[in-house]
Amino acid sequence: MTDLSYAHGTSGTPLLGDTIGANLDRAVAAWPDREALVDVESGRRWTYAQFAASVDELARGLLGSGVRKGDRVGIWAVNCPEWVLVQYATARIGAVMVNINPAYRAHELAYVLKQAGISLLVASQAHRTSDYRALVERARPECPELRAVHYIGDGSWDELLAAGAEVTTSQLADTQAELSCDDPINIQYTSGTTGFAKGATLSHHNILNNGYFVGESLSYTERDRICVPVPFYHCFGMVMGNLAATSHGACVVIPAPSFDAAATLRAVEGERCTSLYGVPTMFIAELNLPDFGSYDLSSLRTGIMAGSPCPVEVMKRVVAEMNMAEVSICYGMTETSPVSTQTRVEDDLERRTGTVGRVLPHIEIKVVDPATGVTLPRGEAGELCTRGYSVMLGYWDEPERTAEAIDAGRWMHTGDLAVLREDGYVQIVGRIKDMIIRGGENVYPREIEEFLYAHPKIADVQVVGVPDEKYGEEILACVIPRDPADPPTAEEVAAFCRDRLAHYKVPRRLRILTEFPMTVSGKVRKVELREGYGE
Repeated sequence: MTDLSYAHGTSGTPLLGDTIGANLDRAVAAWPDREALVDVESGRRWTYAQFAASVDELARGLLGSGVRKGDRVGIWAVNCPEWVLVQYATARIGAVMVNINPAYRAHELAYVLKQAGISLLVASQAHRTSDYRALVERARPECPELRAVHYIGDGSWDELLAAGAEVTTSQLADTQAELSCDDPINIQYTSGTTGFAKGATLSHHNILNNGYFVGESLSYTERDRICVPVPFYHCFGMVMGNLAATSHGACVVIPAPSFDAAATLRAVEGERCTSLYGVPTMFIAELNLPDFGSYDLSSLRTGIMAGSPCPVEVMKRVVAEMNMAEVSICYGMTETSPVSTQTRVEDDLERRTGTVGRVLPHIEIKVVDPATGVTLPRGEAGELCTRGYSVMLGYWDEPERTAEAIDAGRWMHTGDLAVLREDGYVQIVGRIKDMIIRGGENVYPREIEEFLYAHPKIADVQVVGVPDEKYGEEILACVIPRDPADPPTAEEVAAFCRDRLAHYKVPRRLRILTEFPMTVSGKVRKVELREGYGE
């Protein structure tokens, strides 16, 4: 009898029952003098004892400003120490931190402020082309519940801290004692394919345990130093980065306010980081730096590559040239806190390049027929579903949209096409919505992308389906060349594919690009590629 595509993560390590604040207290008690947070750009550093003191100062300031359990506090900022302080201070008092995409413009900001009912906002003053003050002023008239805005680095931030002068340590402790690990603590707006984004609502239990077990899979200890160039706004930064670190006594190193390949490698070298995070495009940018070979990366042993499919050729270079022999692939989504499957330290290169790992402890997964919901035999492609402690509480104030994503059995439907292998490892073969149907043949872009990464003239590639009168859809390869002066031609790409791929999988169209449209969390916006280059 064929095994079904179902697996669950058994473990002798129990789930944590702490709130985030209580878990931080454990870390401070165990490692008070070890570094918890380093901001390379400003040169500021905190030991665990100092970090906890700064968190408590901000928590008292929030209480003194009238913030109470369940109130929504927005954080609209690039990566900086204050972002991390807000994360832990809101958790300390039971306020719900709302992550706001730093790339949002005024109308998007207004939507989130209203939809979440944010009463207090902490924001950057400006970054690159964004004047956050001006954008807040444009959005504010539409947001009557927003009563206070504090900007990082100016007098309004100092006023927020000063508001806690009359709040005693015992009052803060009493507030924390009233919290449950199942309380909502975080809202993250996921990129909507239609309409406005949805606010995935996560609890202490969701994100603390996910960060902890991701860290366990990477064998983190208090001796690890994690370079986090991915945005805190997303689960990759604040859960897999911050919470994985503090639940193990490790140190978070912020290389720059937003991703900068050279700044990232300087931080790894200067801070002797043992772990480095990134989406594939970040690692590609680092490897392609003209002076890449001059950086001392010998301190690295591990890290995470996630956010989008990880090209085999890039993974091989990361292992061989960045000293990351224990690098891990993680798969998940915001609605699942985020990680559901992960490769392990002991996994061989095939499993780290050909799969997204095995199910994490205390989580269930299954692969189902998208049309019927019936669990498929192992080895067959279908929709990946996940269930367990990591599944969100729901979309904030949107029960109907929640019911569309989480079924009656509490299974989260991911929208991803996957295969559960006989050995328990998961292969993601594409998004249901990204699958190309060319002349009646199902084509998975991931397979073609992986193949084209081996082309000597291609540095990065994304494959999408575009409308075609004859076949319904045709295959378009969007390519970033290794040498802009010598890009591949459509004929060269077709010839490269012809002997190795079925004829219907060979890209008939080619676009040469300098960059891909990206979300702030590092995922390529394939919808823009389809719409922009489909003619």
